[in-house]
Amino acid sequence: MTIRQRYWEDVQIGEEIPAMRFPLSIARLVMAAGANRDFNSIHHNSAYAQETGAPDMYANIIFLLGMWEKAAREFIGLSGTIRSVKDFRMKIFNTVGDTVVVKGYVSSKWQEGNESFVSIRIWSENSKGISVGPGQVVITLPTKAGLSDKSHEFWPGFSSPIPE
Repeated sequence: MTIRQRYWEDVQIGEEIPAMRFPLSIARLVMAAGANRDFNSIHHNSAYAQETGAPDMYANIIFLLGMWEKAAREFIGLSGTIRSVKDFRMKIFNTVGDTVVVKGYVSSKWQEGNESFVSIRIWSENSKGISVGPGQVVITLPTKAGLSDKSHEFWPGFSSPIPE
């Protein structure tokens, strides 16, 4: 999948970000727990999770936060910067076998000095309702005016590794 670069001028208040779906399989929960070194059995063992009062094994906070980051990144492109995440609160369990859907919309945009900001109202839903948030992701985006002679740069200060 190619990530399209967004520019501040093109973002509209009220614009929805594309919804992203994350099916929660046993394999995905085990990989997420291993990847962020959260080996608490509540994230990969149904019987243990149920003994603690949870309905089943469930996604951990790092995995859920990563879902918000993925949804925001897909919307803003690689040259955008995630500046902050606010009001990230887990409300209900995101358990194995369910699907988490991250949704959001642009709630505001503004400029401060040479930086162009966008605020995204964002949340996660599963089959039981809103499971995380709603919260806010504040990002900066490049402007079309700022492209000038730096449009060839892959990352600020580095040229593209792909020959032209």
